[in-house]
Amino acid sequence: MGLYFRAGMKRFTNIISLAFLLLMSSVYAGDSRVFFIKPSNGDVVDRTFEVVFGISGMTLAPAGTYDSGTGHHHLIIDAPLPDLSMPVPANKQYLHFGKGQDKTMITLEPGNHKLQMILGDGNHIPHSPPIYSEIIEIEVKP
Repeated sequence: MGLYFRAGMKRFTNIISLAFLLLMSSVYAGDSRVFFIKPSNGDVVDRTFEVVFGISGMTLAPAGTYDSGTGHHHLIIDAPLPDLSMPVPANKQYLHFGKGQDKTMITLEPGNHKLQMILGDGNHIPHSPPIYSEIIEIEVKP
């Protein structure tokens, strides 16, 4: 009985440890956020302008980094959130910052544009739960 009890306790301890890690990882992600430092909602900007990304509760890391609590930015331009179970697409509407950058210069056509950010893991897949910003609207001067 002693051997059976020890094996059962070890399995019980492993299950409790795993449950704790899962609970803490979702709490950690739930307190995390990404946001725009620059530009701000409603700003009027030149055709080429700086975008500065903010992050709280996570650590920026290059793509290919798989440590818990890390990710890298993706900028969404005039498009909806991507499929949250797949890697973020890479095209002119979904820009990747896989080197862990926290700012960039972009050029857009004159007019109104919507910008949003989403954090991706080492494989460019959004976290679970996903960490994305509010949508901001800017006007690009002619």
